[in-house]
Amino acid sequence: MGLSKTEEFTVKQNKIARYMKALGHPARIAILEMLIKKQACICGDIVDELPLSQSTVSQHLRELKEAGLIKGDIEGVKVCYCVDEKEWENAKNYIGSFLASYTNKTKCC
Repeated sequence: MGLSKTEEFTVKQNKIARYMKALGHPARIAILEMLIKKQACICGDIVDELPLSQSTVSQHLRELKEAGLIKGDIEGVKVCYCVDEKEWENAKNYIGSFLASYTNKTKCC
């Protein structure tokens, strides 16, 4: 596998890419919607709500956690996941400013 050369890009570009990658699958969007709605969720509840296996849900949770969008606390044999409020605000700011930066004033296409 080759180098991704992420070090060649700005911190902001890398953060936006990391958030967008985490948001790039409908299952992860569904998981985030559940966490936002419930304000906290146990992994088993997520598996019960989605048409995915436990292992697939775990992979999606790991991706969201690596991006910093969620956090999890171990409670006995279960892991309780919730939105990481600080990182969620960072993601809103980074992605929002990126999307707002485009204005098609020239009507080129």
